[in-house]
Amino acid sequence: MNDVALLEPGQWQWSGWLTPKGRVIALFAVLKRSDEAIWLVLPDAEPTAVRDALKRFVFRAKVAIEVRDDLQVTGAFAAPTVASGARFAGDDARDDLELDLSGAGGARTLRIGAPQGALSDDADAAARWHAQDLLHGLPRLPASQAEHWTPQQLSLDRLRAFSVKKGCYPGQEIVARTHFLGQAKRGLVLLESEMPLDAGADVHAGPLALGKTVASGNDGPHALALAVMPIDREASPLLVGTTSAHERALLGGLAR
Repeated sequence: MNDVALLEPGQWQWSGWLTPKGRVIALFAVLKRSDEAIWLVLPDAEPTAVRDALKRFVFRAKVAIEVRDDLQVTGAFAAPTVASGARFAGDDARDDLELDLSGAGGARTLRIGAPQGALSDDADAAARWHAQDLLHGLPRLPASQAEHWTPQQLSLDRLRAFSVKKGCYPGQEIVARTHFLGQAKRGLVLLESEMPLDAGADVHAGPLALGKTVASGNDGPHALALAVMPIDREASPLLVGTTSAHERALLGGLAR
């Protein structure tokens, strides 16, 4: 759903794949390794299923779509060595790359390369990374939330993750019409609570149903959720299911 042709080798962008009705199937980072090689880094979607589905669109073209299960993706809460913004860096010969995932919440580096041994099972670090994604408005969609939301409803314009000028792609007509007619009435809201929040829960203001959560996590002792809610609404106490929650400002700086 983004314009890969605008990328130069060595650059990356946020993007995604939509249903014909313009609903997000999967979100991912697109890395342009060269004019003939592109990588997709999928935070949540199952890669084998995505590969098999995309292969149906290869017609009389010398294109190979494969899962790189020989590579390992790891993260660090530190500034990249060389990568910056939308430009990734690393050793192309060894498929050893780093991406800058820093934002207003602090420095982060994503590394892709050959396995360096068993990964440490640091649940706290993984939860912190997940929380940083949510805090910056990157929806971490569980399978239950795939194919439900348009890019505008997920406020993916904040990440520059879709194009309204590119030629046809599945769902492009819905995305472009919503953009040019100014009909995006719902967007992403960050909610926080002292009690657990689940993806897929209804959000209410009193008896009024306002929206639904699409992703959830924990920021230390605080529960987080991203919810799709009306852009124009009055401030009021919120309930996620039966749990009290309040709105929190999204962090910036993760757009690429």
